[in-house]
Amino acid sequence: MSDAVQLRDSRRLWFITTLLMGTFTMSISQSALSTAYPTLMRYFSISASTVQWLTTGFMLIMCVMMPISPWLLNNIGFKPLFLFVLVMFDVGTLLIILAPNFPLVLLGRAMEAVGVGILFPSYQTVLLTITPKEDRGSAMGVAGLVMGSALAVGPIISGIVLKFTTWQGLFWVFLVIITLVAILATRTIVNVMPSDKSSLDWLSVICLVGFIGILYVINLTGQTGVNWPLAWGILIVSVLAVILFATRQFRLETPLLDLRVFGVGQFNIAVWLTGLSYIALIVVTIVFPLYYQIVLGVSPFISGMALVPGAVFLSILNPITGKLADRLGFKKVLLIGMIMILAGWGLLVLIPGQVGLWGMMPIAMLIEGGNAFVMMPAVTLGADALPTHLVSHGTAVITTMRQLLGSTGVAVATLLLSLGHVKTATLGNFHIVFWVFFALEIIGLALALALKNKQQAAS
Repeated sequence: MSDAVQLRDSRRLWFITTLLMGTFTMSISQSALSTAYPTLMRYFSISASTVQWLTTGFMLIMCVMMPISPWLLNNIGFKPLFLFVLVMFDVGTLLIILAPNFPLVLLGRAMEAVGVGILFPSYQTVLLTITPKEDRGSAMGVAGLVMGSALAVGPIISGIVLKFTTWQGLFWVFLVIITLVAILATRTIVNVMPSDKSSLDWLSVICLVGFIGILYVINLTGQTGVNWPLAWGILIVSVLAVILFATRQFRLETPLLDLRVFGVGQFNIAVWLTGLSYIALIVVTIVFPLYYQIVLGVSPFISGMALVPGAVFLSILNPITGKLADRLGFKKVLLIGMIMILAGWGLLVLIPGQVGLWGMMPIAMLIEGGNAFVMMPAVTLGADALPTHLVSHGTAVITTMRQLLGSTGVAVATLLLSLGHVKTATLGNFHIVFWVFFALEIIGLALALALKNKQQAAS
């Protein structure tokens, strides 16, 4: 039996508080740089397609680390794993602060991504493990408050910091907070997962690099001067690597990532719903600040502060939607969320001209609020559909797919903003982005409609 049942009262409270503090800060780092893109482009004399690798590359490396997290949890134990993640993030952040050139900044971001990629599925697995099944919706609502709100808050914090200091100041904030969390973790974090040691299948780990190759080629689309024979070669090798990874998992006695979870219908729908809602959230937090600065001509500080209402709305709704999912059922909650997301993109599609700052903010609130009804409730739905021994693999699959789809969404949005080989995106480019993501979220609504009610699933 797991030590999880022994976490009680203040010990449990401090454990969860420390865990969520670390997760919140790392989540902020995912989206915080979007507001700083113009500043970084000027500082390092780089293009928009280059600077966006600070976000896209970050998410790609996360995708490689996430499938390894179940093995790490089973073999290392949660406390040493959590401390390793914090130290890795700190070292990467310090490297970024001291970096004299952009390649070293990318290396530091890669180190941060290693830590975040391990932590995201692990913290969800731990929360699901220490929480009774009937209370999981509420618990994951709090997790959604941390993860979703942090993504929305990232550009806001970035805008505030950039107003009063340099871009390095943003990373000093991360460094100080994570160092404090690491000190606290030595006293409050304990091993709550049962140990199940096994050997690491290195061939599976190597094959995971195929995900990076696929999204790297996607990101090249629309760029000039691309060596397409080489790019096609990378794509073919990467696809073959991913296929080898998938087929190998079914042959291994102890797979790195148990893909049998895809045999559960409700889990499959949950994967795509959480991914589509995440695309909407991450694209809003990255594209909207660019729209504010490029089209509306506001400062990075104002563009960050314009995201505050959406972030507050998301933060308020996340715990509420978790409780609603426990009481009303997942289908109703997920449908409400997808309708809200679709309505937000729909408004942007229907308005032909430029939308002012005061018009964009309610739309951002609508899309981000819809995410609160979808992302973490879908994770809980997926976990509830699986047997206990597959929960860690299920959360790893969901978070991996979510990051893959998010990375693809960012790459597609960046591509659309550069159509016509423009150096700076035009209003027309932004409208193309709105149309594409409106169409994408129609699929999400259809998936939510296809969900079974709890009573239907039981029968």
